[in-house]
Formats: sequence, structure tokens, C-alpha cells
Amino acid sequence: MSLMNKHGIIERNSMLLLIGILIAVAIGGLVEIVPLFYLKSTIEKVEGVRPYTPLELAGRNIYVREGCYLCHSQMIRPMRDEIERYGHYSLAAESMYDHPFQWGSKRTGPDLARVGNKYSDLWHTSHLTDPRSVVPESVMPGYPFLAKKELNVPDMSADLKVNRFVGVPYTDEQIANAKADLLAQANPDDDNIDGFEERYPDVAYRDFDGNPDKVTEMDALVAYLQMLGTLVDFSIYDDKADLR
Repeated sequence: MSLMNKHGIIERNSMLLLIGILIAVAIGGLVEIVPLFYLKSTIEKVEGVRPYTPLELAGRNIYVREGCYLCHSQMIRPMRDEIERYGHYSLAAESMYDHPFQWGSKRTGPDLARVGNKYSDLWHTSHLTDPRSVVPESVMPGYPFLAKKELNVPDMSADLKVNRFVGVPYTDEQIANAKADLLAQANPDDDNIDGFEERYPDVAYRDFDGNPDKVTEMDALVAYLQMLGTLVDFSIYDDKADLR
């Protein structure tokens, strides 16, 4: 009996075909899944990427709460037109501490993966308060209440603990000082600023919303926006591309 005839037997017998399919799927699944149990992470670490500060994390929570991700993605695809408009394509490592990530698939507004330090704090507060004051054609709703609403986080330490549980490497010291660090980043005159600098070196700290009297939700959201895309030195990747 030829090989083709043997194959025909399996095709004519539904049970044999089903068993063969199950065996093939099981082998393929094991080959793909088993190695993942031995890998701590499938994402290559990139120098510069760090966990969010408590203030940035609070701002990110506001970003998600207000549904900003519904109109703004944080994923620059490796296509020429996107790279020329937004900058270097997004790396998986940039979102390794995002739970959930904000890559998205729809853009009513521009991608925000590289928005950090692109505009001033004043531009961001003006844009969030009245988008058309800086972008006349914008269809984005205004969020003026953010500048009036004092940032109220009942237990920022709990937020950091949950993130550590899912893999974000927050230390015990960072968790214990979460609330103090949140206030210190938005208020450079705070007595705890020295401790904050030790726990989060090279992080921007200032009054983000222009109102030093209180820490508002606007402070937190602008702090989050101003760090997006600023952690990785992409000139390294550009130099490697030039060498090729």
C-alpha cells in the first residue's frame, strides 16, 4: 500500500482524523507553551525603562479612568510614515510595567508614545482644560475639573503592592514611602524630596499644573504624559541602524 493510500485511510475515517488532529495540536501546543514556564519574561529588558513613580502611576490611573486610551494609542508601528511623524517605533520593553498596556488600535487623536517633553507643562494644562485653545481643529472634550480637583489617593502603597504582585519591581522602601513620594514629586519644596531622589533617581519633579498650593489630578496626569517615551535613549538604536 502506497503512502498516499495510507493517508487516504485517515481522511476517510473521521475518528482517526480527529485523533490525528488532536495529537498534532497537542505536540504544537507543548512546543510553544512549555518553554514559557522556564522563562521569567519574554520581553528583552532595555536600559532606562523603570517603574512609574507614585505620581505618574496616579496620573496613569486618571488617564485610564477618563478613557483617554479610547482615542489615543501608545504604539508607533515600524512603518516609515509613522516613524517620521511620531518617532522611533514602540518597543515592548517600554510597556513592560503597564497593567494593562495602552497600545491600542484606534486613533482619533495622535499617538502619545513619544509625547513626553514634546510640549511644556503649560501647553498640556491648557490643552486638557480647553483643547481648542491650542489645537483649533481638536474634537477632544475638555477636562477643566482636573486642575480644580485635589488628588485624592486613599492608599497609594496598596497600588504599588498590586503592581509588584504582577511583576513590577517596586521595593519595600518605595511602597512604604509611596504617599510621601507622590507629594514630593509635585512639590519640590517638600521635606521628603531628598528621599524621593534616592528612590527615583533622574526623575522630573516640579509643580506640573502651575498651582503650588495643592497637588491636583492635573499634576498627576501631566506628570504621566511628560514621561511617556523619555526613558529610552533611541539615539543608540539609530546609531546601530546607521552602522548597518
